[in-house]
Amino acid sequence: QVQLVESGGGLVQAGGSLRLSCAASGRTLSSYNMGWFRQAPGKEREFVAGIPWSGGSTRYVDSVKGRFTISRDNARNTMYLQMNSLKPEDTAVYYCAADPKTWTMTTAAREYAYWGQGTQVTVSS
Repeated sequence: QVQLVESGGGLVQAGGSLRLSCAASGRTLSSYNMGWFRQAPGKEREFVAGIPWSGGSTRYVDSVKGRFTISRDNARNTMYLQMNSLKPEDTAVYYCAADPKTWTMTTAAREYAYWGQGTQVTVSS
């Protein structure tokens, strides 16, 4: 199975940028569709962005379209989330997740088998 470790979170002012990374070990990242999720205090975990194993068509939640970009480098076994024009409502713990069912791209958290420990993103107004 794959182990995932997120990094790159932190405190940033509204309008700023951060780049999150998700490093995989144990298995090659190309065996998985990948996703970024986030969870704010008192709220359910929310799909943010997803990218298939091949790096093809990506998906985003409407609230981040045009501001966030998901990408992956299978050779480096790493996935990224570039976050620009950050807003206070983007504040959450961000998780990366891996889904071994590469024949379908899903936004449902329950379908992702492997998760990182999360990284905190805080956007101040």
